[in-house]
Amino acid sequence: MNPSELVEIVSRVSAGAKLIVVSNREPYIHERVEEEIRVVRPAGGMVTALEPIVRAVGGTWIAYGGGSADRLVVDAQGRIALPPDDPKFTLKRVWLSRTEEKGYYQGMSNTALWPLCHIVYKRPDFSRRDWEAYKTVNRRFCDAVLEEAGTDPAIVFIQDYHFALLSRMIKDARPDLRVIQFWHIPWPNREAFRIIPWEEELLDGLLGNDLLGFHIQNHCNNFLETVGRAIESLVDYEHFRIFRGGHPTYVRPFPISVDYDQIGKDVESPEVEKRKNRFLKELEEEVQDTTVYVGADRIDYTKGILERVRAFDLMLSRYADTRKKVTLVQLAAPSRTAVAAYRQLNEELNEEVEQTNGRHQTEDWVPVHFLRAHHDYYAVLAACRLGHILLVTSLHDGMNLVAKEFISARTDGDGILVLSQYTGASREFPDALQVNPFDLDQMADAMYAAFLMPEEERRQRMERMRTILEKNNVYQWGGNIFTEVERTYSLEGMS
Repeated sequence: MNPSELVEIVSRVSAGAKLIVVSNREPYIHERVEEEIRVVRPAGGMVTALEPIVRAVGGTWIAYGGGSADRLVVDAQGRIALPPDDPKFTLKRVWLSRTEEKGYYQGMSNTALWPLCHIVYKRPDFSRRDWEAYKTVNRRFCDAVLEEAGTDPAIVFIQDYHFALLSRMIKDARPDLRVIQFWHIPWPNREAFRIIPWEEELLDGLLGNDLLGFHIQNHCNNFLETVGRAIESLVDYEHFRIFRGGHPTYVRPFPISVDYDQIGKDVESPEVEKRKNRFLKELEEEVQDTTVYVGADRIDYTKGILERVRAFDLMLSRYADTRKKVTLVQLAAPSRTAVAAYRQLNEELNEEVEQTNGRHQTEDWVPVHFLRAHHDYYAVLAACRLGHILLVTSLHDGMNLVAKEFISARTDGDGILVLSQYTGASREFPDALQVNPFDLDQMADAMYAAFLMPEEERRQRMERMRTILEKNNVYQWGGNIFTEVERTYSLEGMS
């Protein structure tokens, strides 16, 4: 599907209604660097997936404004037209106090809901103060949505776990608005979710949606089972919908994707070539004579970076022919450093990289390069072309769009994807070398198999993955969601 086809679907479904997208993270950040204001495009997967949709239909995007110069470039209502070089949509920024941000984002969202939903053996922490901040911020975003909608019809497309209460708040104020939400992280099984103190309020909030999307069918199944056993409702397993107070919420899988064609163009741009050369200079060009393994992640305990480095270390110890022949280049974006678990992970990573290099490096070869910085979109694409093998070793991941960016970026038809079986992406790409990231021996063997793989096999696997992704691009993802909105209109009309 292409942008014009998506516009046609959204226009038909909305019938003149506004499209309002809501997320915590903003698609562009304005930062003050000395006397200059710079525009930064975050490299996160959600922003990468959503921008083409809101851009294609000229909608409004509501997000938290956290950049150091964000307030300096907006109008009195907190709005700015974006992208800077060719404005296609409006960004409305919501301002939060430091206390609100700490409780809603660092607290409830990332020390409670994030570990609870990922189930990677990090115990969630629950705080009444964080819960109250979470409710306050959800109300703040509700006010922003209602302001942007005015008295007009609108379709509100909410993103992720930061806003579990928002759809109910919107529906209470404007029952006529169509509200869709996409939950970008996994939904856990019922037994895991039941420990949260505010289970009923969170589930009731999500059931304010007309349509609730997850990446894969298993997450939909978990959500229906959680609701059916936790709160008063009618769960219709035949049609995958839930009735709460007479209102139906349809629950569907929509595997998120990327702008395949645009990435294919951008990866050939001078900007990407500049970033690639910058990497080579930083790495003293020593990687050019080796097989380069690349990782590109936020520093998060769900991403399996620590396990990745340990498996790479094991491969070097186990297979002597890799010595001085391979390099791991890890792009690592600092994340949530105010949260204790993330600070601890940073310390463990520093120690693991130092020990691995200490065991294996020589005067002219360092096996692991850990590049800790906020790498933007072009830097990630440059890394995808610099590397021969991408390592995606998430312990649990709703989808993982870096895997899809890598496939899109390999316009040369080469490259190998080593992919965790616990990502949503693993369902789509059987030609990746799939691994259990908890099994270091298996991962080390898979990394070695990638090192040895003949070119013909590499190219055949990549061709099949690129064919799948070309069809299932981000516009297809958006089209599937809005087509389902249209279908639910019909179902409700018949019921």
